[in-house]
Amino acid sequence: MCWPAIHDITTDPGDPPRFDALLARRTGRWVSAPDYDGAPAAAEQRRAYPYVQPLVLRTGRAQVFDSALAAARAMGWEIVAADAPAGRIEAIATTRLLRFKDDVAIRLREDGAGTRVDVRSKSRLGRGDLGTNARRIRRYLAALTQIHAGEH
Repeated sequence: MCWPAIHDITTDPGDPPRFDALLARRTGRWVSAPDYDGAPAAAEQRRAYPYVQPLVLRTGRAQVFDSALAAARAMGWEIVAADAPAGRIEAIATTRLLRFKDDVAIRLREDGAGTRVDVRSKSRLGRGDLGTNARRIRRYLAALTQIHAGEH
């Protein structure tokens, strides 16, 4: 597979979840900027990873938040912030092989009778990620769906 030279993947390229609590951890000479990589990256993402889409669950935000946090913990991520009233989780995911630190932001918003879950995963280093961030988002949303189904 030929992966695009992008390293910032999100379910909402038009309004990606922000990094707030993680900003203090994104330090160092070679660390990528925390801002979203913009329209060119979004276009590349749509071509390479069309399956990276928001998840809508048909329950309230409070219930989804508990499941979202449990799923993030199940992924083995270091939880940096978990703000239920704001519907926001921030975490650090460490890659297995080279132990790179990647940042993850999860945002929950009311969506009709349910809750929309948006996720962003961004590598701190490099220009490309060999598909790591897209796979991480897909695995996370699958885990969230499974955990949430088991809780409700």
